[in-house]
Amino acid sequence: MALFKKRQVGKPGEWYYCLVHQKVEEGPECPAKDRFGPYATPEEAAHAMETARERNLEWQNDPKWNDKAREDDEGTTT
Repeated sequence: MALFKKRQVGKPGEWYYCLVHQKVEEGPECPAKDRFGPYATPEEAAHAMETARERNLEWQNDPKWNDKAREDDEGTTT
């Protein structure tokens, strides 16, 4: 008998994109460190890399998150 039960993360009906296997998975198949999600549908999970790429571009261009733009405004570039 196991002393500790392995706790699953995620539930059936939740969809993830596995970064290791580069595929859509339902529920907790791979460790959380290796996946994006959860998503409501398999289609949303299939576009996880596109979504991440779009969000990265938004964040890079957001002056609240872009230190370079803040430094330029303050005149403190290194």
